[in-house]
Amino acid sequence: MTPNPIRRVLSTIRKHQVQALLMGGQACVFYGAAEFSRDVDLAILSRPDNLDVLRAALAELAAETIAVPPFHASFLEKGHAVHFRCRHPEADGLRIDVMAAMRGVDPFPVLWSRRTTIETEDGETIDLMGLPDLVQAKKTQRDKDWPMIRRLLEAHYARFRSAPTPERRQFWLRELRTPLLLVEVVTLGHPSETSIPPSRPWLASRPLPSTEEMAAHLLAEESAEREADRAWWEPLKRELEQLRHAGHRSD
Repeated sequence: MTPNPIRRVLSTIRKHQVQALLMGGQACVFYGAAEFSRDVDLAILSRPDNLDVLRAALAELAAETIAVPPFHASFLEKGHAVHFRCRHPEADGLRIDVMAAMRGVDPFPVLWSRRTTIETEDGETIDLMGLPDLVQAKKTQRDKDWPMIRRLLEAHYARFRSAPTPERRQFWLRELRTPLLLVEVVTLGHPSETSIPPSRPWLASRPLPSTEEMAAHLLAEESAEREADRAWWEPLKRELEQLRHAGHRSD
C-alpha cells in the first residue's frame, strides 16, 4: 500500500507530542466539506518546549524551511506563517505551514480546549481545530475561503439539523451564509432559543429580509472581513519583503 503522505506527517507530529491542530483544507475534508490540498496547515502552541518537539518532528520528516520568515517564535507570535517542505520518502514534496496567531482567532490554549479529536479507520488519532474556530480562521481576503465557509456551515447544518441544541442554533445564526437556511433557523426555532447575534441585527427584522436582501447583508459582511484581513496582513507583508531583501543582500 502506498503511504499517505499527509497521514505520515500527522502521525509524526502526534508521535512527538506536538501541541498542534490541523486546520486549512485538510481539516475541511474531515468536517465534510471536501477541499483538495497538498499542504498541511497547523495551528501550534508557540512555547519553547512545544517548538522543540516540533523541530524534532520536522527533522524526522526531513522538512526544511522554505521562503521567509525563518522558524522563530517571534515571527509566529506576530501572525506570520512559517513554511516547510518535506523530503522524507513517505512525504516527499509535501508542504507544511504552521501558525501560532491569526486575526480574530483565540489564543492557542483556548483553541486546544475546543479542539475536535477524531479517530481514523486505521486507528490514527487526529486533533482538528474546532469548527467555529476553523470558520473564523478562514475569514480571509482569499476568494477560495468564502465558498468553503459556506460549505462547512451547510455540512454542519445538514448533519445536526434534527438535533438543534441552543449552542448549534447560535452558531448557525452567527455564521450560516445561506439565506434560505438562515430563514429556516430563525422561523422554525422556539423564540426562547433564538437570540439574534449582535453582528446580524437584520435577522431580528419582522418580516425577515428577503433572500436577496440577506445575500446583500452577507456580501457586506464578507467585504468587511476581507478588508480587515488585508489590514492585518499589510504590516506582515512589509516585514516579509524586508526579510527577502535582506536575504538577497546577504547572498
